[in-house]
Amino acid sequence: MQNEVFKNFLLSSSIGIVYLLFGALKFVPYWSPAESIAGETITILTMGLIPTQLCLLLLALFETVIGICLLFNLQKKIILNLAIFHILFTFSPLFILSNQIFGTEEAAITLTGQYIFKNIILLSALVSLKIEVTSTSPTHSVLKSIRNKITI
Repeated sequence: MQNEVFKNFLLSSSIGIVYLLFGALKFVPYWSPAESIAGETITILTMGLIPTQLCLLLLALFETVIGICLLFNLQKKIILNLAIFHILFTFSPLFILSNQIFGTEEAAITLTGQYIFKNIILLSALVSLKIEVTSTSPTHSVLKSIRNKITI
């Protein structure tokens, strides 16, 4: 049990640091290596209705808040849902900007593509944390108790 708690603390803290760092970089124009791909993706997804710079600022704020909340264990259930939602959207360039993800050589992936594919690890860690938070919630305990009574 103690190992599980420590494992979840490490996962949550490390993901929180990544979110905080990546979010903070986006507050300063041209500091984030993902700024270009994020801006293009958001512009396409919002059909250009929201100015790209505003979207990048909101993204920076969103990522920073997720990072802080994960680091300080604040509103974990909600934050994990938001982080999973966010990470799923980071895969959208694979479909809408595939020319920037896959190189010209057969089976080649650009650095931008590698940047996106590494999010599979973050997604897996976030889902793992979500499962842990859900399985230790009071509601889950009550439902588990009811299920056990029914099957006896």
